[in-house]
Amino acid sequence: MPVSILESRIFKDMFGSERMRAVFDDEATLRRYTEVEIALAKVQGELGVIPRQAAEAIATRADASQLDYDLLKRETEIVGYPILPLVHQLARICGPEGEFLHWGATTQDIMDTATVLQVREALQIIEADLAALDDVLDAMAHTYRDTPMAGRTHLQHALPITFGYKAGVWLLMIRRHRERLEQLKPRVLIGQLGGAAGTLASLGEDGLAVSDALMKELGLLASPISWHVARDGLAEAVQFLGLVTGTLGKIALDIMIMMTNEYAEAFEPFVKGRGASSTMPQKRNPISCELIWNASKMVRQQAGLALDAMMQDFERATGPWHLEWSVIPESFVLTAGALEQAKFMLAGLEVDTSRMRHNLDISAGLIVAEAVMMGLAPHIGRQTAHDVVYDACRKAADSRRPLADILCEDPKVSAHLDRGSVNSLCDPGNYLGSAPQMVDRVRAFRNS
Repeated sequence: MPVSILESRIFKDMFGSERMRAVFDDEATLRRYTEVEIALAKVQGELGVIPRQAAEAIATRADASQLDYDLLKRETEIVGYPILPLVHQLARICGPEGEFLHWGATTQDIMDTATVLQVREALQIIEADLAALDDVLDAMAHTYRDTPMAGRTHLQHALPITFGYKAGVWLLMIRRHRERLEQLKPRVLIGQLGGAAGTLASLGEDGLAVSDALMKELGLLASPISWHVARDGLAEAVQFLGLVTGTLGKIALDIMIMMTNEYAEAFEPFVKGRGASSTMPQKRNPISCELIWNASKMVRQQAGLALDAMMQDFERATGPWHLEWSVIPESFVLTAGALEQAKFMLAGLEVDTSRMRHNLDISAGLIVAEAVMMGLAPHIGRQTAHDVVYDACRKAADSRRPLADILCEDPKVSAHLDRGSVNSLCDPGNYLGSAPQMVDRVRAFRNS
């Protein structure tokens, strides 16, 4: 029975996605191993390294669906790696021509190249999900471009912003991730063929030609030198997933706080029963946000393990490679799950603009104390204006009266600003700065 939430029949679709699991499950992994073995035989046949007839027979007969999984499991437990047991079975399936399987390759060549093929497929899923999320956030930033709300620093009211500005900040991160994804592909989607110690010695003068032809056949980039112990490419892919889920976690945290009763500014989409409590009928818990937030933490831990896997000894390592066997698939599955939750949550987000305005006004003008200070500064100096407004803020907070009333009672203010000017300065809607224009700029920011 599964012990991981990523495989649990109950939890797996909360923390992952079926599409991404299908990229990394046992069947898919063995198909990729077989695909690489077939491609290797094909190019070697074309180059005359092995008989063309043998290559054709291998391409025709090698079939991962015919593998005996129980036998493969037993032999893998003995050998420690799955490729030798795989080659044993494929060779039998292919008949006498199977003797030419795995010619000049080593276990890590096949596993690394298969992993890169899986990563390529997985990144395509991530790429599509990021594009979909980009569309959602772009529309949100546009819709709420001019919708004022309280900007908060250190969880306290700071200055007014717009909800479109907040969505624009989220959008910027997603667009940068899309840019990062394009940039990392040339460093990550590189196949591997090096032989026992990476020098392709067993293929003689044909080594580099076979390696280049194999990568061309698989649609991967070729490395100028074997990267058996240079794991930075795959580590970068996992760090990228950590960045993506870190952004999703930040968005989820914002929404979780905005969903609290005291804020009540935005809510996950309503689905009957979703987020319900077993004992409190009124509850509407932020389920998608919680799942995203936790996935971001788990991927962050996997990112650390991916860095640990870079610590490899000499030309072939004694064990760190094994970390990637769990780190890579789990990171991709968790990221895909977080993206699925984010798309659902943000596409159907319920935004209460009236509550945003209500919360903006609860400080009775204190949130725009800076605006008053800047309006008064030309008359009495910035530092003096700061001190005058600071004292007025303390009086307003202690007496629970509007800041405008306190200001108008102070002769240092009334000597320079009339009631209309003070009221205008104390209106949060008049102090949005360049927030709307920033929304326009971030929406115009596209990947090259």
